[in-house]
Amino acid sequence: MKKIIQTIKNIFSIEDLRVRIINTLLLLLVYRVGTFIVLPGIDPVALAAANAGKNMEGLLGLINTFSGGAFERASVFALGIMPYISASIVVQLLTMAVPTFQKMQKEGEDGRRKINQITRYLTIAITTVQAVSYIVNFKTTHPDTLITSMPLSLFMISAVLVLLAGTMFTLWLGERITDRGLGNGISLIIMVGIISRLPFSILAELQSRLAGNGGPIIFLVEMAFWIAVIMSVILLVQGTRKIPVQYAKRIVGNKQYGGVRQYLPLKVNAAGVMPIIFAQALMFIPSSIAGLFPESGGLRDFFMGFVDYTSWAYNITFFLMIVLFTYFYTAITINPSQVAEELKRNGGFVPGVKPGKKTADFIDTVMSRITLPGAIFLGFVAIFPAIAILLGVNDQFAQFYGGTSLLILVGVVLDTLQQIESHLLMRHYDGLMKTGRIKGRSSTGAGMT
Repeated sequence: MKKIIQTIKNIFSIEDLRVRIINTLLLLLVYRVGTFIVLPGIDPVALAAANAGKNMEGLLGLINTFSGGAFERASVFALGIMPYISASIVVQLLTMAVPTFQKMQKEGEDGRRKINQITRYLTIAITTVQAVSYIVNFKTTHPDTLITSMPLSLFMISAVLVLLAGTMFTLWLGERITDRGLGNGISLIIMVGIISRLPFSILAELQSRLAGNGGPIIFLVEMAFWIAVIMSVILLVQGTRKIPVQYAKRIVGNKQYGGVRQYLPLKVNAAGVMPIIFAQALMFIPSSIAGLFPESGGLRDFFMGFVDYTSWAYNITFFLMIVLFTYFYTAITINPSQVAEELKRNGGFVPGVKPGKKTADFIDTVMSRITLPGAIFLGFVAIFPAIAILLGVNDQFAQFYGGTSLLILVGVVLDTLQQIESHLLMRHYDGLMKTGRIKGRSSTGAGMT
Protein backbone atom coordinates (compact mmCIF):
# COMPACT_ATOMS: atom_id res chain seq x y z
CA MET A 1 0.00 0.00 0.00
CA LYS A 2 2.88 2.35 0.81
CA LYS A 3 4.40 1.78 -2.64
CA ILE A 4 1.04 2.46 -4.32
CA ILE A 5 0.67 5.78 -2.47
CA GLN A 6 4.24 6.75 -3.40
CA THR A 7 3.63 5.85 -7.04
CA ILE A 8 0.51 8.05 -7.13
CA LYS A 9 2.54 10.91 -5.62
CA ASN A 10 5.21 10.42 -8.28
CA ILE A 11 2.59 10.48 -11.04
CA PHE A 12 1.09 13.80 -9.93
CA SER A 13 4.49 15.35 -9.22
CA ILE A 14 5.26 15.27 -12.96
CA GLU A 15 3.57 18.34 -14.39
CA ASP A 16 3.27 17.11 -18.00
CA LEU A 17 1.80 13.78 -16.89
CA ARG A 18 -0.55 15.46 -14.41
CA VAL A 19 -1.87 17.83 -17.10
CA ARG A 20 -2.37 14.95 -19.54
CA ILE A 21 -4.33 12.92 -16.98
CA ILE A 22 -6.56 15.89 -16.11
CA ASN A 23 -7.16 16.67 -19.81
CA THR A 24 -8.08 13.05 -20.48
CA LEU A 25 -10.54 12.90 -17.57
CA LEU A 26 -12.21 16.22 -18.49
CA LEU A 27 -12.62 15.30 -22.17
CA LEU A 28 -14.02 11.88 -21.25
CA LEU A 29 -16.41 13.61 -18.84
CA VAL A 30 -17.68 15.78 -21.71
CA TYR A 31 -18.34 12.63 -23.73
CA ARG A 32 -20.18 10.93 -20.87
CA VAL A 33 -22.39 13.98 -20.31
CA GLY A 34 -23.25 13.97 -24.01
CA THR A 35 -24.44 10.35 -23.85
CA PHE A 36 -27.34 11.50 -21.63
CA ILE A 37 -28.55 14.30 -23.96
CA VAL A 38 -31.56 13.00 -25.90
CA LEU A 39 -32.19 13.77 -29.58
CA PRO A 40 -34.60 16.65 -30.31
CA GLY A 41 -38.15 15.48 -30.89
CA ILE A 42 -37.99 12.58 -28.39
CA ASP A 43 -39.65 12.66 -24.98
CA PRO A 44 -36.93 11.51 -22.50
CA VAL A 45 -39.48 10.60 -19.81
CA ALA A 46 -41.49 8.39 -22.18
CA LEU A 47 -38.27 6.85 -23.53
CA ALA A 48 -37.02 6.01 -20.02
CA ALA A 49 -40.38 4.39 -19.22
CA ALA A 50 -40.28 2.39 -22.46
CA ASN A 51 -36.73 1.13 -21.74
CA ALA A 52 -37.43 0.31 -18.08
CA GLY A 53 -36.81 -3.37 -17.39
CA LYS A 54 -35.66 -4.03 -20.95
CA ASN A 55 -32.15 -5.04 -22.00
CA MET A 56 -30.89 -4.93 -25.55
CA GLU A 57 -29.60 -8.28 -26.73
CA GLY A 58 -27.53 -9.45 -29.65
CA LEU A 59 -25.50 -7.05 -31.73
CA LEU A 60 -27.63 -4.06 -30.68
CA GLY A 61 -26.68 -4.86 -27.09
CA LEU A 62 -23.00 -4.74 -28.03
CA ILE A 63 -23.49 -1.40 -29.79
CA ASN A 64 -25.21 -0.11 -26.69
CA THR A 65 -22.31 -1.35 -24.52
CA PHE A 66 -19.70 0.37 -26.68
CA SER A 67 -21.65 3.63 -26.59
CA GLY A 68 -22.06 3.47 -22.80
CA GLY A 69 -25.86 3.21 -23.01
CA ALA A 70 -26.18 6.14 -25.45
CA PHE A 71 -27.69 3.89 -28.12
CA GLU A 72 -30.76 2.88 -26.11
CA ARG A 73 -31.13 6.40 -24.68
CA ALA A 74 -31.35 7.88 -28.22
CA SER A 75 -28.51 10.21 -27.30
CA VAL A 76 -26.78 12.70 -29.58
CA PHE A 77 -23.80 10.31 -29.31
CA ALA A 78 -25.92 7.22 -30.05
CA LEU A 79 -23.74 6.13 -33.00
CA GLY A 80 -20.54 6.90 -31.10
CA ILE A 81 -17.20 6.51 -32.83
CA MET A 82 -17.97 3.30 -34.76
CA PRO A 83 -18.69 5.04 -38.14
CA TYR A 84 -15.18 6.51 -38.06
CA ILE A 85 -13.68 3.08 -37.35
CA SER A 86 -15.64 1.63 -40.28
CA ALA A 87 -14.31 4.42 -42.51
CA SER A 88 -10.74 3.78 -41.29
CA ILE A 89 -11.07 0.10 -42.22
CA VAL A 90 -12.18 0.98 -45.75
CA VAL A 91 -9.36 3.50 -46.22
CA GLN A 92 -6.71 1.08 -44.91
CA LEU A 93 -7.97 -1.57 -47.33
CA LEU A 94 -7.72 0.97 -50.14
CA THR A 95 -4.12 1.78 -49.20
CA MET A 96 -3.31 -1.91 -49.71
CA ALA A 97 -5.06 -2.26 -53.08
CA VAL A 98 -5.30 1.12 -54.85
CA PRO A 99 -2.05 2.66 -56.25
CA THR A 100 -3.30 6.23 -55.69
CA PHE A 101 -3.75 5.61 -51.97
CA GLN A 102 -0.40 3.77 -51.80
CA LYS A 103 1.27 6.84 -53.31
CA MET A 104 -0.41 9.14 -50.77
CA GLN A 105 0.74 6.88 -47.93
CA LYS A 106 4.36 7.29 -49.06
CA GLU A 107 4.14 11.10 -49.28
CA GLY A 108 4.88 11.57 -45.59
CA GLU A 109 2.96 14.09 -43.53
CA ASP A 110 1.20 15.62 -46.54
CA GLY A 111 -0.03 12.19 -47.65
CA ARG A 112 -1.27 11.31 -44.17
CA ARG A 113 -3.17 14.59 -44.06
CA LYS A 114 -4.91 13.75 -47.36
CA ILE A 115 -5.77 10.23 -46.15
CA ASN A 116 -7.17 11.61 -42.89
CA GLN A 117 -9.32 14.07 -44.85
CA ILE A 118 -10.70 11.27 -47.05
CA THR A 119 -11.40 9.20 -43.93
CA ARG A 120 -13.42 12.06 -42.44
CA TYR A 121 -15.48 12.49 -45.61
CA LEU A 122 -16.15 8.75 -45.66
CA THR A 123 -17.10 8.92 -41.97
CA ILE A 124 -19.74 11.54 -42.81
CA ALA A 125 -21.19 9.29 -45.53
CA ILE A 126 -21.27 6.18 -43.29
CA THR A 127 -22.71 8.12 -40.36
CA THR A 128 -25.49 9.51 -42.54
CA VAL A 129 -26.50 6.02 -43.70
CA GLN A 130 -26.38 4.62 -40.16
CA ALA A 131 -28.26 7.64 -38.77
CA VAL A 132 -31.11 7.19 -41.26
CA SER A 133 -31.26 3.48 -40.41
CA TYR A 134 -31.22 4.24 -36.68
CA ILE A 135 -34.03 6.81 -36.90
CA VAL A 136 -36.22 4.59 -39.11
CA ASN A 137 -35.77 1.68 -36.71
CA PHE A 138 -36.38 3.90 -33.66
CA LYS A 139 -39.58 5.33 -35.17
CA THR A 140 -40.82 1.77 -35.69
CA THR A 141 -39.91 0.40 -32.24
CA HIS A 142 -40.62 3.51 -30.10
CA PRO A 143 -43.51 5.39 -31.78
CA ASP A 144 -44.98 6.52 -28.44
CA THR A 145 -41.81 8.38 -27.40
CA LEU A 146 -41.92 10.92 -30.24
CA ILE A 147 -43.19 14.42 -29.50
CA THR A 148 -46.35 14.70 -31.60
CA SER A 149 -46.19 18.48 -31.93
CA MET A 150 -43.00 18.16 -33.99
CA PRO A 151 -43.53 17.36 -37.73
CA LEU A 152 -42.16 13.94 -38.68
CA SER A 153 -40.09 15.28 -41.59
CA LEU A 154 -38.48 17.90 -39.33
CA PHE A 155 -37.74 15.22 -36.72
CA MET A 156 -36.07 12.96 -39.31
CA ILE A 157 -33.88 15.71 -40.75
CA SER A 158 -32.89 17.23 -37.40
CA ALA A 159 -32.17 13.82 -35.80
CA VAL A 160 -29.92 12.73 -38.68
CA LEU A 161 -28.01 16.03 -38.58
CA VAL A 162 -27.59 15.85 -34.80
CA LEU A 163 -26.37 12.23 -34.94
CA LEU A 164 -23.89 13.23 -37.65
CA ALA A 165 -22.67 16.18 -35.57
CA GLY A 166 -22.45 13.93 -32.49
CA THR A 167 -20.21 11.40 -34.24
CA MET A 168 -17.91 14.11 -35.63
CA PHE A 169 -17.72 15.79 -32.21
CA THR A 170 -16.83 12.42 -30.65
CA LEU A 171 -14.08 12.07 -33.25
CA TRP A 172 -12.81 15.54 -32.34
CA LEU A 173 -12.78 14.59 -28.64
CA GLY A 174 -10.78 11.45 -29.44
CA GLU A 175 -8.20 13.46 -31.37
CA ARG A 176 -7.86 15.96 -28.53
CA ILE A 177 -7.31 13.12 -26.05
CA THR A 178 -4.63 11.64 -28.31
CA ASP A 179 -2.85 15.02 -28.66
CA ARG A 180 -3.20 16.34 -25.11
CA GLY A 181 -4.08 13.32 -23.03
CA LEU A 182 -3.00 9.73 -22.44
CA GLY A 183 -2.92 7.12 -25.17
CA ASN A 184 -5.26 6.60 -28.10
CA GLY A 185 -8.33 8.81 -27.65
CA ILE A 186 -10.62 6.68 -29.82
CA SER A 187 -9.82 3.53 -27.81
CA LEU A 188 -10.27 5.39 -24.50
CA ILE A 189 -13.72 6.62 -25.54
CA ILE A 190 -14.79 3.06 -26.34
CA MET A 191 -13.28 1.81 -23.06
CA VAL A 192 -15.18 4.41 -21.00
CA GLY A 193 -18.44 3.32 -22.60
CA ILE A 194 -17.68 -0.31 -21.73
CA ILE A 195 -16.66 0.41 -18.13
CA SER A 196 -19.83 2.43 -17.51
CA ARG A 197 -21.90 -0.72 -18.15
CA LEU A 198 -19.73 -3.16 -16.16
CA PRO A 199 -21.06 -2.48 -12.59
CA PHE A 200 -24.68 -2.84 -13.73
CA SER A 201 -23.87 -6.09 -15.53
CA ILE A 202 -22.20 -7.64 -12.46
CA LEU A 203 -25.11 -6.51 -10.25
CA ALA A 204 -27.65 -8.03 -12.68
CA GLU A 205 -25.79 -11.36 -12.64
CA LEU A 206 -25.62 -11.34 -8.83
CA GLN A 207 -29.33 -10.62 -8.53
CA SER A 208 -30.08 -13.38 -11.01
CA ARG A 209 -28.09 -15.92 -9.00
CA LEU A 210 -29.49 -14.81 -5.62
CA ALA A 211 -33.01 -15.09 -7.02
CA GLY A 212 -32.57 -18.85 -7.15
CA ASN A 213 -30.68 -19.37 -10.40
CA GLY A 214 -27.71 -21.22 -8.90
CA GLY A 215 -27.11 -19.27 -5.68
CA PRO A 216 -24.05 -17.28 -4.50
CA ILE A 217 -21.64 -20.23 -4.94
CA ILE A 218 -22.24 -20.30 -8.68
CA PHE A 219 -21.75 -16.53 -8.80
CA LEU A 220 -18.37 -16.84 -7.03
CA VAL A 221 -17.34 -19.60 -9.46
CA GLU A 222 -18.30 -17.36 -12.36
CA MET A 223 -16.26 -14.48 -10.95
CA ALA A 224 -13.24 -16.75 -10.42
CA PHE A 225 -13.48 -18.03 -13.98
CA TRP A 226 -13.92 -14.45 -15.22
CA ILE A 227 -10.66 -13.46 -13.49
CA ALA A 228 -8.97 -16.46 -15.16
CA VAL A 229 -10.22 -15.25 -18.55
CA ILE A 230 -8.86 -11.76 -17.82
CA MET A 231 -5.46 -13.22 -16.92
CA SER A 232 -5.38 -15.26 -20.14
CA VAL A 233 -6.18 -12.12 -22.16
CA ILE A 234 -3.37 -10.25 -20.40
CA LEU A 235 -0.99 -13.10 -21.28
CA LEU A 236 -2.10 -12.81 -24.90
CA VAL A 237 -1.56 -9.05 -24.99
CA GLN A 238 1.79 -9.19 -23.16
CA GLY A 239 3.20 -12.34 -24.85
CA THR A 240 6.38 -11.81 -26.93
CA ARG A 241 8.80 -13.94 -28.91
CA LYS A 242 12.34 -12.65 -28.36
CA ILE A 243 14.74 -13.01 -31.30
CA PRO A 244 18.42 -12.72 -30.26
CA VAL A 245 20.33 -9.96 -32.07
CA GLN A 246 24.13 -9.74 -31.99
CA TYR A 247 25.93 -6.47 -32.69
CA ALA A 248 29.36 -6.51 -34.30
CA LYS A 249 32.36 -5.23 -32.40
CA ARG A 250 33.82 -1.89 -33.48
CA ILE A 251 37.11 -0.40 -32.32
CA VAL A 252 37.15 3.40 -32.24
CA GLY A 253 40.45 4.69 -30.88
CA ASN A 254 41.11 2.82 -27.66
CA LYS A 255 37.46 1.98 -27.03
CA GLN A 256 35.37 -0.99 -28.12
CA TYR A 257 31.74 -0.56 -29.16
CA GLY A 258 29.13 -3.21 -29.85
CA GLY A 259 29.72 -6.90 -29.33
CA VAL A 260 26.66 -7.21 -27.08
CA ARG A 261 23.61 -9.41 -27.51
CA GLN A 262 20.17 -7.89 -27.36
CA TYR A 263 16.69 -9.13 -28.23
CA LEU A 264 14.13 -8.12 -30.82
CA PRO A 265 10.67 -8.55 -29.19
CA LEU A 266 7.96 -9.76 -31.58
CA LYS A 267 4.51 -9.70 -29.99
CA VAL A 268 2.19 -12.68 -30.27
CA ASN A 269 -0.64 -10.19 -30.72
CA ALA A 270 1.15 -7.34 -32.48
CA ALA A 271 -2.13 -5.93 -33.80
CA GLY A 272 -3.48 -5.27 -30.28
CA VAL A 273 -7.22 -4.62 -30.04
CA MET A 274 -7.58 -3.24 -33.57
CA PRO A 275 -8.67 -6.54 -35.24
CA ILE A 276 -11.51 -6.78 -32.70
CA ILE A 277 -12.59 -3.18 -33.28
CA PHE A 278 -12.34 -3.55 -37.05
CA ALA A 279 -14.29 -6.82 -37.13
CA GLN A 280 -16.92 -5.50 -34.74
CA ALA A 281 -17.35 -2.33 -36.80
CA LEU A 282 -18.00 -4.37 -39.94
CA MET A 283 -20.46 -6.60 -38.05
CA PHE A 284 -22.53 -3.46 -37.38
CA ILE A 285 -23.22 -3.09 -41.12
CA PRO A 286 -25.87 -5.88 -41.41
CA SER A 287 -27.92 -4.34 -38.58
CA SER A 288 -27.77 -0.94 -40.31
CA ILE A 289 -28.93 -2.47 -43.60
CA ALA A 290 -31.67 -4.48 -41.87
CA GLY A 291 -33.00 -1.26 -40.34
CA LEU A 292 -33.71 0.06 -43.83
CA PHE A 293 -36.26 -2.73 -44.37
CA PRO A 294 -39.13 -2.19 -41.88
CA GLU A 295 -41.07 -5.19 -43.18
CA SER A 296 -39.90 -8.66 -42.17
CA GLY A 297 -38.95 -11.28 -44.69
CA GLY A 298 -36.47 -11.52 -47.56
CA LEU A 299 -33.37 -9.35 -47.17
CA ARG A 300 -34.30 -8.17 -43.67
CA ASP A 301 -34.37 -11.74 -42.32
CA PHE A 302 -31.05 -12.51 -44.00
CA PHE A 303 -29.27 -9.52 -42.47
CA MET A 304 -30.98 -10.01 -39.10
CA GLY A 305 -29.29 -13.43 -38.95
CA PHE A 306 -26.02 -11.56 -38.32
CA VAL A 307 -27.48 -9.40 -35.55
CA ASP A 308 -27.85 -12.23 -33.00
CA TYR A 309 -24.34 -12.67 -31.60
CA THR A 310 -25.22 -16.16 -30.31
CA SER A 311 -25.98 -17.46 -33.81
CA TRP A 312 -23.62 -19.71 -35.79
CA ALA A 313 -23.59 -17.29 -38.75
CA TYR A 314 -22.47 -14.37 -36.58
CA ASN A 315 -19.81 -16.23 -34.60
CA ILE A 316 -18.21 -18.05 -37.55
CA THR A 317 -18.08 -14.82 -39.57
CA PHE A 318 -16.78 -12.86 -36.58
CA PHE A 319 -14.08 -15.46 -35.83
CA LEU A 320 -12.81 -15.57 -39.42
CA MET A 321 -12.79 -11.76 -39.67
CA ILE A 322 -10.72 -11.48 -36.48
CA VAL A 323 -8.12 -13.95 -37.81
CA LEU A 324 -8.04 -12.10 -41.15
CA PHE A 325 -7.72 -8.64 -39.59
CA THR A 326 -5.03 -9.85 -37.17
CA TYR A 327 -2.84 -10.85 -40.10
CA PHE A 328 -3.80 -7.72 -42.04
CA TYR A 329 -3.05 -5.27 -39.25
CA THR A 330 0.16 -7.08 -38.30
CA ALA A 331 1.31 -6.84 -41.93
CA ILE A 332 0.74 -3.08 -42.14
CA THR A 333 2.27 -2.29 -38.73
CA ILE A 334 5.38 -4.50 -38.87
CA ASN A 335 7.61 -4.38 -41.95
CA PRO A 336 10.23 -7.21 -41.80
CA SER A 337 12.28 -5.63 -44.60
CA GLN A 338 12.48 -2.33 -42.71
CA VAL A 339 13.44 -4.10 -39.48
CA ALA A 340 16.17 -6.08 -41.28
CA GLU A 341 17.48 -2.89 -42.91
CA GLU A 342 17.62 -1.11 -39.53
CA LEU A 343 19.54 -4.01 -38.00
CA LYS A 344 22.01 -4.08 -40.91
CA ARG A 345 22.55 -0.31 -40.75
CA ASN A 346 23.32 -0.49 -37.02
CA GLY A 347 25.68 -3.45 -37.36
CA GLY A 348 23.26 -5.98 -35.90
CA PHE A 349 22.47 -9.48 -37.13
CA VAL A 350 20.50 -12.54 -36.06
CA PRO A 351 22.96 -15.37 -35.20
CA GLY A 352 22.93 -17.99 -37.95
CA VAL A 353 21.01 -15.78 -40.41
CA LYS A 354 22.58 -13.65 -43.14
CA PRO A 355 21.84 -9.89 -42.96
CA GLY A 356 19.48 -8.32 -45.47
CA LYS A 357 16.82 -10.35 -47.27
CA LYS A 358 17.51 -13.56 -45.35
CA THR A 359 16.92 -11.73 -42.06
CA ALA A 360 13.71 -10.18 -43.42
CA ASP A 361 12.47 -13.62 -44.52
CA PHE A 362 13.37 -15.08 -41.12
CA ILE A 363 11.48 -12.35 -39.23
CA ASP A 364 8.51 -12.71 -41.57
CA THR A 365 8.42 -16.49 -40.98
CA VAL A 366 8.57 -16.06 -37.20
CA MET A 367 5.81 -13.44 -37.29
CA SER A 368 3.59 -15.70 -39.39
CA ARG A 369 4.07 -18.60 -36.97
CA ILE A 370 3.39 -16.67 -33.78
CA THR A 371 0.52 -14.67 -35.28
CA LEU A 372 -1.51 -17.77 -36.15
CA PRO A 373 -2.01 -19.11 -32.59
CA GLY A 374 -2.44 -15.53 -31.35
CA ALA A 375 -5.15 -14.83 -33.95
CA ILE A 376 -6.96 -18.12 -33.22
CA PHE A 377 -6.89 -17.51 -29.46
CA LEU A 378 -8.07 -13.94 -30.05
CA GLY A 379 -10.98 -15.25 -32.10
CA PHE A 380 -12.00 -17.80 -29.47
CA VAL A 381 -11.93 -15.20 -26.69
CA ALA A 382 -14.05 -12.88 -28.86
CA ILE A 383 -16.82 -15.47 -29.34
CA PHE A 384 -16.71 -16.68 -25.73
CA PRO A 385 -19.78 -14.59 -24.68
CA ALA A 386 -21.97 -16.80 -26.87
CA ILE A 387 -20.60 -19.86 -25.04
CA ALA A 388 -21.16 -18.17 -21.67
CA ILE A 389 -24.80 -17.46 -22.53
CA LEU A 390 -25.33 -21.12 -23.47
CA LEU A 391 -23.90 -22.03 -20.04
CA GLY A 392 -26.47 -19.86 -18.28
CA VAL A 393 -24.62 -16.56 -17.73
CA ASN A 394 -26.75 -13.40 -17.84
CA ASP A 395 -26.69 -11.71 -21.26
CA GLN A 396 -25.38 -8.42 -19.83
CA PHE A 397 -22.49 -9.98 -17.92
CA ALA A 398 -21.68 -12.41 -20.75
CA GLN A 399 -20.58 -9.46 -22.90
CA PHE A 400 -17.70 -8.95 -20.44
CA TYR A 401 -17.01 -12.67 -20.09
CA GLY A 402 -14.37 -12.57 -22.76
CA GLY A 403 -15.50 -11.14 -26.05
CA THR A 404 -14.92 -7.76 -27.59
CA SER A 405 -15.63 -5.80 -24.43
CA LEU A 406 -12.99 -7.54 -22.31
CA LEU A 407 -10.37 -7.57 -25.06
CA ILE A 408 -10.73 -3.85 -25.67
CA LEU A 409 -10.82 -3.14 -21.94
CA VAL A 410 -7.62 -5.08 -21.17
CA GLY A 411 -5.75 -3.79 -24.21
CA VAL A 412 -6.58 -0.12 -23.65
CA VAL A 413 -5.90 -0.29 -19.88
CA LEU A 414 -2.47 -1.84 -20.52
CA ASP A 415 -1.67 0.79 -23.15
CA THR A 416 -2.67 3.62 -20.81
CA LEU A 417 -0.64 2.16 -17.93
CA GLN A 418 2.34 1.83 -20.23
CA GLN A 419 2.04 5.51 -21.15
CA ILE A 420 2.08 6.44 -17.46
CA GLU A 421 5.00 4.11 -16.74
CA SER A 422 7.00 5.59 -19.64
CA HIS A 423 6.62 9.08 -18.15
CA LEU A 424 7.75 7.77 -14.74
CA LEU A 425 10.80 5.92 -16.06
CA MET A 426 11.80 8.84 -18.28
CA ARG A 427 12.06 10.99 -15.15
CA HIS A 428 13.94 8.31 -13.18
CA TYR A 429 11.03 7.21 -11.00
CA ASP A 430 10.13 3.60 -10.27
CA GLY A 431 7.60 2.03 -12.63
CA LEU A 432 4.10 0.87 -11.70
CA MET A 433 5.34 -2.67 -10.94
CA LYS A 434 8.05 -3.83 -8.55
CA THR A 435 9.42 -6.28 -11.13
CA GLY A 436 8.94 -6.39 -14.88
CA ARG A 437 7.50 -3.77 -17.16
CA ILE A 438 4.03 -3.22 -18.61
CA LYS A 439 3.97 -3.81 -22.34
CA GLY A 440 1.26 -2.27 -24.49
CA ARG A 441 0.83 -2.06 -28.27
CA SER A 442 3.58 0.56 -28.50
CA SER A 443 6.19 -1.52 -26.69
CA THR A 444 7.43 -3.19 -29.84
CA GLY A 445 11.06 -2.58 -30.73
CA ALA A 446 12.11 0.63 -32.41
CA GLY A 447 11.85 0.70 -36.18
CA MET A 448 9.17 -1.97 -36.35
CA THR A 449 6.19 0.34 -36.95
